[in-house]
Amino acid sequence: MTVKTGEQPTSINDLRPKMALTGVVKKVELFGAFVDVGVGIDGLLHISQLSSRKVRNVTDVVKEGDEVNVWVLGVDPEKNRINLTMVRPPDVTWDELQKDAVFTGKVVRVERFGAFVDIGAERPGRIHVSELSTEYVKNPEDVVKVGDEVRVKVLDVNPRKRQIDLSIKALESQESVQQIIEDDDEGGRMPTAMELALRQAMQGTDLEGELPRRRSRKRKKRSSRQQQAEILARTLQHRKK
Repeated sequence: MTVKTGEQPTSINDLRPKMALTGVVKKVELFGAFVDVGVGIDGLLHISQLSSRKVRNVTDVVKEGDEVNVWVLGVDPEKNRINLTMVRPPDVTWDELQKDAVFTGKVVRVERFGAFVDIGAERPGRIHVSELSTEYVKNPEDVVKVGDEVRVKVLDVNPRKRQIDLSIKALESQESVQQIIEDDDEGGRMPTAMELALRQAMQGTDLEGELPRRRSRKRKKRSSRQQQAEILARTLQHRKK
């Protein structure tokens, strides 16, 4: 959140995490500096928050009277505490990276095993090749390229290891099911869970009269989708008898 001219906070209650502010260094200590951001209470700029690189002496970065650009790291109105940082915080924090959350990001790297997408977090998230599409993908660059903007779903987050696992396939499957439900709802009937599974399994198989775009070279092995479709078809047929 960037504070524009005329929107400078006047109270500690106006402050929010990641809010951008301009302040003046009022006092320098060994452990950091105190900055006046115009709310009546000076905020603490700890030495660890002066730069993304290690800082040995606070005065190597700031001195009393310096005007600095800072972001709110944390605020506690009850204790009159304000923690500031000169390191621009990510748009998406680790706390905001929840499983099943959906983001729009940009592909920043493509590898043989998948792709990496910048969603505004501290580091790019990884999409494994198996999560790029509901269809078989041999080469990730057949699906995404560097610079592409994609919608992804969070599969897993590990803050300790700084790992973010993403998926495009999960959204495709979700949107496919939603479309089926909407189509049947217009017809006045809701499909059963088994019918939904059958329709999803049939997509991209020979049951629709077309070969998959990316069929395995080993023709003797039927795809798992085709097998699933046939099993579900027999099950549905049995239920109707």
